[in-house]
Amino acid sequence: MIHIGPYIEQFINWLTSNFGPFFDLIKIVVESIVNSVEWVLLFPPFYIIILLIAFLAWKRTGWGVTLFTLLGLSFIWAMGYWEQTMATLALILSSAFIALLMGIPLGIWAAKNLVAGKIIRPLLDFMQTMPAFVYLIPAVLFFGLGKVPGAFATVIFAMPPAVRLTTLGISQVPKNIIEATRSFGASSRQLLFKVELPLALPTILAGVNQTIMMALSMVVISAMIAAGGLGEVVLKGITQLKIGLGFEGGIAVVILAIILDRITQSFGVNKKGI
Repeated sequence: MIHIGPYIEQFINWLTSNFGPFFDLIKIVVESIVNSVEWVLLFPPFYIIILLIAFLAWKRTGWGVTLFTLLGLSFIWAMGYWEQTMATLALILSSAFIALLMGIPLGIWAAKNLVAGKIIRPLLDFMQTMPAFVYLIPAVLFFGLGKVPGAFATVIFAMPPAVRLTTLGISQVPKNIIEATRSFGASSRQLLFKVELPLALPTILAGVNQTIMMALSMVVISAMIAAGGLGEVVLKGITQLKIGLGFEGGIAVVILAIILDRITQSFGVNKKGI
């Protein structure tokens, strides 16, 4: 019988032993980002944040989503889960930002370089098919318990859509447009930033939407390693067999998911509506 588990365990232990200061630096940076975003969301009165998110929904979508945002977030506050919801939102936004910061350049590289594309594609398959709970193990070993390992696991889980859809968007740019641009003497940098990225933007924004939604699903699971937020409410409902508590946490997650989905989807289209 062949067991690769002990070798993986040895490799993880080697990383934690030899790159401890590096992981400590990452922990400090990520923790600062998450805490800063959470502070921004919790510092103003709750109704200010609700109005700001509703205004964004109105500008991007229309009255249907705006009304749902106002009622949904007010309902979350009335249930007493405002702080947990903002903690979850802060972790989602921070993790999605880091995932996009790494994923979009990787997607561009995979689209531009055939060898890189062949290497990155199976890695993305591995990242997407690996059970989400498995990511929690190295996250805890590298960073301990708390928000940082939750963000780490979320970034790994949520990055593949950003890479795939960025690669797809760049690859779908018509070849005749690329040839015409080059014929006018455009450099590779000008071609990328002035032609390919603008034309691929709707597809890339679809990847942004999927990254944020996958980050939301992973953030809830991350409550198992003390990431907090709404996931902790749901987890308490499960472990303590409190059906009402788990249902309330689940409703808050659903409301937040719908709001994020509708708003982020709207950046990829021009029309308004629910």
